[in-house]
Formats: sequence, structure tokens, C-alpha cells
Amino acid sequence: MDWGSRGNGSGVNLPALRGHNDALVLDLLRGAGPAGLGRAELAERTGLTPQAVSKITARLRAEALVGEAGRSASTGGKPRTLLRLVPQARYAVGVHLDRDELRAVRTDLAGGVAADHREPLDFGAGPDAVVDAVVRAVARVAGDAGPGPLLGVGIAAPGPLDWRAGVFGRVTGFPAWEGFPLRAAVTTRLGAGAPPVVVDKDTNAGAAVAGAGTSVYLHLGTGLGAGLRLDGEVYRGERSAAGEFGHQVLSLDGPPCRCGGRGCAEVLCLAAVERGDLAEAARILGEGAANVVALLGVDRVRLGGRVVDSAPEVFVAGVRGVLAARSLGGEVPAVGVAEVGVAEGAAELALAPFFGRGG
Repeated sequence: MDWGSRGNGSGVNLPALRGHNDALVLDLLRGAGPAGLGRAELAERTGLTPQAVSKITARLRAEALVGEAGRSASTGGKPRTLLRLVPQARYAVGVHLDRDELRAVRTDLAGGVAADHREPLDFGAGPDAVVDAVVRAVARVAGDAGPGPLLGVGIAAPGPLDWRAGVFGRVTGFPAWEGFPLRAAVTTRLGAGAPPVVVDKDTNAGAAVAGAGTSVYLHLGTGLGAGLRLDGEVYRGERSAAGEFGHQVLSLDGPPCRCGGRGCAEVLCLAAVERGDLAEAARILGEGAANVVALLGVDRVRLGGRVVDSAPEVFVAGVRGVLAARSLGGEVPAVGVAEVGVAEGAAELALAPFFGRGG
């Protein structure tokens, strides 16, 4: 695919974006949505001078990243021009690698999904086959992106993995993946001029779209894991290993887990799912969540993954019930189903640097 032919001829790309202040303004306009913000509001929120904001917004308008959103109601003076982000100006691709399925999406700057693709995947077939599938899927969803250049490709995969290097650790049940440099392999296969590739755990991608504040995203599908969002940022830990939620031990003498331990939350939860006892699976998920809430004081718990999606009411009620029982009289965190999927979260990880966020 000829990545270099994309765009409107301006040559603008993420590394060349003009500084932190541009990204800050873009992020504020993204948060404001279609209603937009005036230059005076942007100056107040950024701490920049009105003159600096005017120069930045003029530049962003010239690059087709910002447009007019109308005018504010007059309070006696001249009505102010409101500015908004132009979502279709740029795109990102997000890919979710599950153990048996691949999903790829193309999202615009506002996170809206412009293209969506699913196909079966055998993660156990090994790195070469999976990289082939990723490259095909990226080309498929990016193929009709139109005039807006592609800012990046985010790939979310089972962990553990080093998100900085894009290299896998020891993935439980898949020894062939240990040490594999997924980011480098996909970058090479995409070819010259390809957009930057970001690789992270699937649960961190889920946490990336959890909103501001302190929250935990719990993903129950073919495995069980968590993504942490602390003070509005995804928390990965110093060794990129935070969020191995499924391997916290809930029963010291419990059944063996594929990780080598016994009585892990994952093996207990998946066994309940296999029996068809989703209420019990939700209770186990809630017990693990209560440990995280007690340790970190998170204010929101978001649930996702195909098992949760099959019976969202059961899981929300079950987790909420355990959290209430173990709250010790304190406020119970809000519990709900994640609004978007892991693939969208992977795209968000690729977009984050454009808005001055992320690692």
C-alpha cells in the first residue's frame, strides 16, 4: 500500500506537528465536540495569550484540522466565532487481536468509527500468520480513508508485553510469542512511509477510552484481564506489567491455572462461564474488582469483552452487588459496560500523541 500518497499534499504528520500548544488546543476542541469553543475560552483554558491562540488556530484552520462551529449568542458585543475540530481531517486504525478473532476499525479524530472489519484468527498459529492478518486488515480498513492522512496504527493484543518496545513477554498458553517484536514486524510489513505503529495490551486499550478520573476496565473474553486509568492516564507500571488482574489468587487451594498458579481469578471465572453459570462468573469478577477498588480507590468500574457482552445486565448487577457488600460503608464505585470496544481503544492509543496525551 502506498502510504506516502495519502493526505492533501501538506506533508503534515504527527512528529512534525507544531508543538505542545497545537496539541493542547486540538484536545480542548475535541472535548468540546460539535458545539466548539471561542478563542477567548481557549486562551483561558490553555493559559496562552489571545494572540498566541489566534496564531495557533489560524495555522490549524489552514491545515484543515479546525473549522467554524457558528457564532456565540451576543451579550452586547460582537458575537464570537466558535471553532470546532474537523473529525475527518485525520484518521487512525485500531486492531484488536483476540485469541480467536481479529477486529480492525478506522476512526476519525473524534473517535467515530468510519470502517469496521472482523475475521476469525488463530493466535496460536504463530507470529508470521498473525502479522499477515494484521497487515491485510489495516490495508482493508484504511483503503478508502479519503483525503485525511492516517496518523497511526494501534494494535491491542493479549499480554504481557512491553508497550514501549512492542515486544511480547510470556503469553500464557502461547509460548511461540515470547520475545516476538510485533511492532517492528508490522512496521516492516506495512512498508516505507507507513504511519507509526503502537502496540499495547488489550486491557490497556480498553482503559484508554474509559474517560477521565480513576477507573478500572475489566475484560472477560477468552481470558480475564484489567486496564487501569489513574488520574485520566493509562497506568502500565514501571515494567509494563500492571493489570494482570486474572492471575490474582482468590482461592489458595483452587484449581490449577494455565499460568502455573492455583485458584486464579481467571481460571475460576472461565470455569463458571463454561458451566453456563454467568451469575457465579459475575460474582468472581466482582470479588477481584473489589480488591482493586480497595487498593486503588477507583471511582468507576467498566466491563467489556464478549462474555460480558453476552449478558451485560448479569455482570453489571453481579459486580455491583459484590462491591456494595464489600464497601465497608463507603461510596460504591459506578459500574457499567464499556461504551466502545478494544479496537476503538487501540485506535485511541494511536491518536493520543496527536492530542498531546499518552506515553
